[in-house]
Amino acid sequence: MEKHDFVTIADLTKDDIMYMMAMAEEFEKHPNRELLKGKVVATLFFEPSTRTRLSFETAANRLGARVIGFSDAKVTSTTKGETLKDTILMVSNYADIIAMRHYIEGAAQYASEVAPIPIVNAGDGAHMHPSQCLLDLYSIYKTQGTLENLNIYLVGDLKYGRTVHSLIMAMRHFNPTFHFVAPKELAMPQEYKLYCKEHNVKYTEHTSFNEDVIADADIIYMTRVQKERFSDLMEYERVKNVYILNRAMLGKTKDNMKILHPLPRVNEIAYDVDDDPHAYYIQQAQNGLYAREAIFCRCLGITLEDVRNDKTIIS
Repeated sequence: MEKHDFVTIADLTKDDIMYMMAMAEEFEKHPNRELLKGKVVATLFFEPSTRTRLSFETAANRLGARVIGFSDAKVTSTTKGETLKDTILMVSNYADIIAMRHYIEGAAQYASEVAPIPIVNAGDGAHMHPSQCLLDLYSIYKTQGTLENLNIYLVGDLKYGRTVHSLIMAMRHFNPTFHFVAPKELAMPQEYKLYCKEHNVKYTEHTSFNEDVIADADIIYMTRVQKERFSDLMEYERVKNVYILNRAMLGKTKDNMKILHPLPRVNEIAYDVDDDPHAYYIQQAQNGLYAREAIFCRCLGITLEDVRNDKTIIS
């Protein structure tokens, strides 16, 4: 049987993405099933995580699978010098699929090349975060009723933010207009601006962040300035509080505009935004369960038709 990895969102066609949206929709209706009964899911987190790890493990449990793995590489044989290749091959003996987060860019791609079982990229350095991207797409689709022709504002850490890098690649199919809002130290890397040009994706760049700049937004996607990505902590201190979204800034925004954030937040969204109808980041995190259930099924050969005809639904 052909092996299906989920390493980069760039590999998905427009039809693939809409197929995954439909599958996530089915899981939102009925998340508890036994489609993966008898399967073992391994979660290998070489880098700290809360939401991503727990939502992957919850997705596996709600589909009837068993979960093995670790959330801290310090308790594994990597501390004894075991290579990533050997870790992946060893775990492949015990599991049917691996969800892996790693601090090195390209680690998930490498794992997919050596593993005999499917690899799901749960984030690799500042490079890609395709499962987060899928739940972001589902959140946008749910709130806007479409993925087409939207004004999407990406705010904050666009240099190291793997979630925004993945979102650009996925949205290329849907004629978006991106607005990159960042200080020059955290500007969108040139490679992603070239990607936009190559795929005819419209974008503008801003250094200001105020109610006039964001007035035309359909989606405002806030990001945390990631201290762990900085080698120069003085640079981090200079930029960590540059952009803070507060409720007073939302007066000119569209009624249906939604605020997303991959979380965790530090202080880039003020707490007075939480009760505003534009806030959607908590529901966005919940959507991660349905998106990751869809990812597991896609990688393990379970189709949308299988999901729709499933008789193992647990109320």
